Amino acid sequence: MDMPPRAAASAPIFDPRAFRLTPFEAELTARAREFGERVLAPRAARWDREASFPTDNYRDMHAEGWLGICIPAGEGGLGAGFRAYCLAAAEFGRFCGATALTWNMHVCSTLWTGALTDDLDLGEARASHLARRGLHYARILNDDAVYSQPFSEGGAAAAGTVAFGTTARRVPGGFVVTGKKIFASLAGHADFYGILCTELAEGQEKGSRRDTLYLAIPKDAPGVEVQGEWDPLGMRGTVSRNLIFRDVFVPEDAALMPPGVYFQAASRWPHMFMTLTPTYMGLAQAACDFTVRYLRGELPGMPPVKRRMYPTKQIAVAEMRITLEQTKALWFQAISEAGPDPSKEQLLRALAAQHTVMENANALAAKAVRTCGGQSMLKSLALERIYRDSRCGSLMLPWTAELCVDRLGRECLYERGETDD
Repeated sequence: MDMPPRAAASAPIFDPRAFRLTPFEAELTARAREFGERVLAPRAARWDREASFPTDNYRDMHAEGWLGICIPAGEGGLGAGFRAYCLAAAEFGRFCGATALTWNMHVCSTLWTGALTDDLDLGEARASHLARRGLHYARILNDDAVYSQPFSEGGAAAAGTVAFGTTARRVPGGFVVTGKKIFASLAGHADFYGILCTELAEGQEKGSRRDTLYLAIPKDAPGVEVQGEWDPLGMRGTVSRNLIFRDVFVPEDAALMPPGVYFQAASRWPHMFMTLTPTYMGLAQAACDFTVRYLRGELPGMPPVKRRMYPTKQIAVAEMRITLEQTKALWFQAISEAGPDPSKEQLLRALAAQHTVMENANALAAKAVRTCGGQSMLKSLALERIYRDSRCGSLMLPWTAELCVDRLGRECLYERGETDD
């Protein structure tokens, strides 16, 4: 789908020449940056202030092809792979963190079922999977359908250590789903909820992670309920309320992956859990962008007062740039290595990159506040929102900052199967 190119005022986060982007990646990120400046940035304060879902943004994203970014080109989408999507999503996050984060939840339904699943062993199930995903892709491309990606349940399932508590039982023609998801972004606004749940056989009460199903549940299916209020610190436009499923029937074609394939993906394609990081890579860049423009007296709506001549400000900006470049370099390497069956070193690097982006985004925003001073914390300016949005990254499952440190420490010191016995 063609999107009209237009010049963007901001420099790219990842310069195409310096980072050796493909022509497709260079064009895609340029379009994402232009879209972010033109569409996302002017509305971002509204979604934050109201804690309301960015419906208008999604209408424009559909019109310009962004909802199908990871749908294969042969099936009508833009055909972005993992790295191309991450680079474009970072540009979105730079201008509106909440929109970028919810967009990721939608895109995962196509990235996981598309480029990622194409790398896995599906055997005889491949043909039926290709036919089934085509139904979902057609809804997105033709009907403006939005999918979500509820993960959390309040326990250890989203961290990948136990089976999901939300369950599915086979019945004639499909499944009956029962359970609850918390912090479910797009709750009440997605057309389909991509639910990870545990398939239980007749009479079975406890399942295995190997039995995880990935099902698309329509928002208006009987038994689906959205609960709770939404008034958080940051990422307010995600509207991540609770989802309740009470004996919800879904047909066989609701499956986004064949049985057992999600477990294979989580085991063999772990970089799939890094798709939250582009939003925070964009926020890290946004904190630095704001600081430079503020000190140069170039912020729209502010008096053109320059503060760049003070040594303390120059030192702070230099330190911010060093942190930003370190973060970009590690993150770019990690997303460039994404693929099936990574080496131990590649997995450790992915965990380190996840931790680095999520923590450094807020560290940069905090330093921007201190450097720019009290006026920068006015709600009429973007930095106050960037600071609050960036603080949420280290809490994001399945790879929270704490879990990254835990896994890194253990896996640096132990080889697979080693114990101290």
